[in-house]
Amino acid sequence: MSDTFLSLEEMAELSGIRTGRNGKSREALQVEWLRKVGIPFWTNARGRPIVARVSIEGRSPGAAAEPPRPAWTPRVLSGR
Repeated sequence: MSDTFLSLEEMAELSGIRTGRNGKSREALQVEWLRKVGIPFWTNARGRPIVARVSIEGRSPGAAAEPPRPAWTPRVLSGR
């Protein structure tokens, strides 16, 4: 698997849903739960919810590649 998306096991751990019940599949229940809690996801062709790791880790997708920019300060306050 890749580090970009959560694995099946990680998705089960995050949602607490490991099996289907009440006539619904595991994937359908996980999709309902993700919508309820507001975690962004995609659904693949098999109906499996795909969650990007960055959406639950609290960092932006380009955070590691791009260093933070210094904050803008007006010249009047910067002493130049």
